[in-house]
Amino acid sequence: MDQLRGMAVFVQVVDLGGISAAAEREQLSPTMVGNHLRALEERLGARLLNRTTRRQSLTESGAIYDEQCRTILRLVADANGGVQASQTAPSGRLRIAAPLSFGSEQLTPAVGEFLAVHPAVSVELTLNDRVMDLVEEGFDAAIRVGKLAESGLVARPLRPCRMWICGSPAYLRARGTPLTPDDLAGHDCLVFSHAGRRWRFDDAAGGAAEQRTVPGRFTVNSGQALRVAALAGLGIIMQPEVLLEEDVRLGRLVRLFADNDLPSRAMNLVYLRDRQMPPKLAAFRDFILRRFG
Repeated sequence: MDQLRGMAVFVQVVDLGGISAAAEREQLSPTMVGNHLRALEERLGARLLNRTTRRQSLTESGAIYDEQCRTILRLVADANGGVQASQTAPSGRLRIAAPLSFGSEQLTPAVGEFLAVHPAVSVELTLNDRVMDLVEEGFDAAIRVGKLAESGLVARPLRPCRMWICGSPAYLRARGTPLTPDDLAGHDCLVFSHAGRRWRFDDAAGGAAEQRTVPGRFTVNSGQALRVAALAGLGIIMQPEVLLEEDVRLGRLVRLFADNDLPSRAMNLVYLRDRQMPPKLAAFRDFILRRFG
């Protein structure tokens, strides 16, 4: 028989002073209540109640077990209540993964807005330019930039991530300013290891995008590190607008090919399929779609 159910029946017998009253409260027959008690005593190898036709009393073992049962039943009730509450109002911890540049420049301040609206939610944000595995690494959702691989995840499209190509004024004075993508062949390009050396240029007339394999002697797996390298005059960079726009505005970098159609990369919010999505994740999804959709 179910031990947890038996514990609840046992506590009712103790509180109400008899099997018949407990049977009525638990909507069981007196025989079934007796079966629960016997099953507990057989499992424990100890008598819990001294029973006569007129009265009953706890044995020493029964008194100890009664106290422990009440603690266990209270913890179970609290656990159930906590889960039920989490299914009605956003609460608990959200683990989110995002690319480094977008996560630090745009998502982090947005998360601050989200937390202000949902004080019972906490967010653990992991920034990494590699693709994080939601299941294996325990994430609730992720922002992904670029073409999505088949994964079975739900993907909600966000605004595309616009790419800019830039160089520092000092570099351009020393090496000249490239006027067309073909001119990049004579320059040092700073290579983002996750994307490789093939830079894409969209066709303004709607034709097929063109790709250039760019030369470069410096490769790194961090967009922020590439930005620092570009500021130091090491070469020409292609990175998201959100990472470079402040430097361009302040004149620390010069935007190249501004009149050309430069590539944008798809950006999506992804999460696991769940017919009963937790309110904390539903609230985050709706916020992100409003903010970046």
